[in-house]
Amino acid sequence: MRVFDGVDDLRAAKGTQLGVGEWVTIDQGQIDTFADATDDHQWIHIDAEKAADGPFGTTIAHGFLTLSLLSSLVAKVFAVENTRMGVNYGLNKVRFTSPVPVGSRVRANVELTDVSDVDGGVQVTTKVTVEIEGSERPALVAEWLTRRYV
Repeated sequence: MRVFDGVDDLRAAKGTQLGVGEWVTIDQGQIDTFADATDDHQWIHIDAEKAADGPFGTTIAHGFLTLSLLSSLVAKVFAVENTRMGVNYGLNKVRFTSPVPVGSRVRANVELTDVSDVDGGVQVTTKVTVEIEGSERPALVAEWLTRRYV
């Protein structure tokens, strides 16, 4: 994991690849819990028997489940110390490029594309690619905005 010593250290890394995180397994229990939390019980996510005859041969994670994992996946790639707090500011662009079959392992590949000044801190733009182990295509690619306050 890469650790930055404050926002100046972060600014100096603008335009660099920050690294890749650890693999995390997506299991059916996680998919079911997400379905309950979001009230999205589409069969492709929760009905293993029906999904076995579906287009992917198994259940798949919700795209928004994969997106919701960005915080934990990216936390395995880098951290910023000596700031008061960090907040999620939003997303400029998200593309769900490949389904995540149950049992798959995913990880974040993170590029620091911009660090710009905002009142009280910096806005950090990262390009996050969520990779699927053994797949040429990623699960998703997102341009994610966070803010670090000093």
